[in-house]
Amino acid sequence: MQKKEQQRRQPGSENTKEYVLRLFITGATPNSIRALTNIKQICEEHLEGRYELEIVDVYKQLDIAEKEQLIALPLLIKKQPLPEKRMIGDLSDLQKVLHGLGIAR
Repeated sequence: MQKKEQQRRQPGSENTKEYVLRLFITGATPNSIRALTNIKQICEEHLEGRYELEIVDVYKQLDIAEKEQLIALPLLIKKQPLPEKRMIGDLSDLQKVLHGLGIAR
């Protein structure tokens, strides 16, 4: 089963960027759980109201994983805004993830 978390823009928000993220995990492994926890926290703190996060468990949705040509897991793909970016690992390096998302400070 595919799981989506959607956060919409707040009315009157000056920043109109929408982030579309897809996180590929392998069940409830420690790295997958850390990656999921980390990206949720990053999204809430830095992209509040401006993101859509899709969680894909490759054990349950192999067809989606095959289409994306995954090389390692967990894997976060930033679909929007362009350019598309891929980040591998548990997403614990905050600055690296923010840079990959294009919101580094």
